[in-house]
Amino acid sequence: MAAANTVIRLSGLDKTYLMGRNEVHALRDLDLRIDAGEMVAVMGASGSGKSTLMNIVGCLDRPTSGTYELDGERVEGLDRNRLADIRNRRIGFVFQGFNLLSRTSAQENVELPLLYDRSDRGLDPVAAARRALERVGLGDRRDHQPNELSGGQQQRVAIARALVTEPSLLLADEPTGNLDSNTSIEVLALFQELNAQGLTIVMVTHETDIARYARRIVELRDGRLVRDEPVPDRRSAKDDLTALAAA
Repeated sequence: MAAANTVIRLSGLDKTYLMGRNEVHALRDLDLRIDAGEMVAVMGASGSGKSTLMNIVGCLDRPTSGTYELDGERVEGLDRNRLADIRNRRIGFVFQGFNLLSRTSAQENVELPLLYDRSDRGLDPVAAARRALERVGLGDRRDHQPNELSGGQQQRVAIARALVTEPSLLLADEPTGNLDSNTSIEVLALFQELNAQGLTIVMVTHETDIARYARRIVELRDGRLVRDEPVPDRRSAKDDLTALAAA
């Protein structure tokens, strides 16, 4: 059993795909631990295993062998329904493409995950969505549709949607990939604020400059972990925004 403050523990993780008669090893003997309150950037070239790792951590895929504990619970062998419950309750997802419903208000977009919440927590979708939007600074944009929002605001709605179920883990896949530099820093400032409040964040990025806003960098190469170290001279997105405004 993992320690109480460990959110992710991967041990001896392998993932192999069959491509015709050939085996493709996407992950090889991977050991990784991420504790509560960390903000980790996952880096690596195309084909390094980043997406496979995120899919397994997000309970969207299963390892071929090895173990995965989420909040101390072994999840690699659970059935599809149980994995869906875990995704809905414990994990928030943020994607590069926002994935918002185009003719639906920000409020209704954020409420959406709670429509599939089969737990007994009794969360009020309307109230929970309002809290989540206020948390990302969009309390006054609840009735706006995506086409009435900037790219940065759309990503904030997507982040609010990820937060509405009160997850213990936020997974972000290239969350600044569709944003300009200034808007990217605004989103990273929000991530750093949420992380400071105790939310564990794992973020895939191919940009070294973006990774420097995390607390720790994990790098994959050919499915193997080749780097795992704290970020030296971690950047403050809030300070960078202040500097940009002054300039």
